[in-house]
Amino acid sequence: MKAFVTGVAGFIGSTLAERLVRDGADVIGIDSFTDYYPRAIKERNLSALSGMPRFRLIEGRIQDVDIRDVMGDRTHVFHLAAQAGVRKSWGRDFAIYTANNIEATQLLLEACVGQPLERLVYSSSSSVYGDNVAIPMREDAVPQPVSPYGVTKLAAEQLCYLYHVNYGVPTVSLRYFTVYGPRQRPDMGFHKFLTAAERGQPIMVFGDGEQTRDFTFVDDAVSANVLAATRGVPGRVYNIGGGSRVSVNQVLEMIGRVSGRQPISTVDSAQKGDMRHTYADITLARADLGFAPTVGLEAGLAAEYKWLVDILK
Repeated sequence: MKAFVTGVAGFIGSTLAERLVRDGADVIGIDSFTDYYPRAIKERNLSALSGMPRFRLIEGRIQDVDIRDVMGDRTHVFHLAAQAGVRKSWGRDFAIYTANNIEATQLLLEACVGQPLERLVYSSSSSVYGDNVAIPMREDAVPQPVSPYGVTKLAAEQLCYLYHVNYGVPTVSLRYFTVYGPRQRPDMGFHKFLTAAERGQPIMVFGDGEQTRDFTFVDDAVSANVLAATRGVPGRVYNIGGGSRVSVNQVLEMIGRVSGRQPISTVDSAQKGDMRHTYADITLARADLGFAPTVGLEAGLAAEYKWLVDILK
């Protein structure tokens, strides 16, 4: 495999690139090192890759690089680059989301037209569903995102589909359900919760804590990408979840167990754009990809906590 990984310095992108190189792939990665969170964190994510002979990094935006030239000999594209974050996607910052999530995806897809690619795997999000779909969420539900971020992820999904239908680009989209684990972004819930527990600081809970999520360990999300690269049906969308539905209050109990410290929580109002419940029906991913989550939530939290304690030293 000769892979092109966008967003390679990110949480999932760097973990995926390492897996691909270990499996014998030649990997070119691109990242623009946006200021959404500190550059030093992304550089740390790439530390293991930097010494691998089958890995090459390009720094820059998709919009500013001759992507077609870069992809000249690539067999697979894994498109993870995006502006992350539901809560920051409102207001003036929305222009950043349209540029990095929609425009960049269209330019990447345009560069793929006529290329002999085997697959382009796009990283989408459960945020596309919104709150008005049945639980567990199925891929054939009508998506009604409740955040600007979700709107941009759905738009990019639709771009993938139309480039498949009109130009034969072999796109496969994966809708992740709250990915966590080592290298998780510092703005994400578990990173904040575990850091606060380790430091004996209060944990901010938005809403009543009874909102539920389907949480996916990063290694399982990476495995889904690898499977989709060979077994994904072009034009299809797949839910990628962790296999269980857990409330935030239950998560706090698990954090107490894995950290050995009783979390101190404070409550604030629910945030605009936050979905009330998510839970993935992964029947289609099981059937087509052979995907099955392997890491339970408490074991995954323990792995993220161990990683956090090491970097907080």
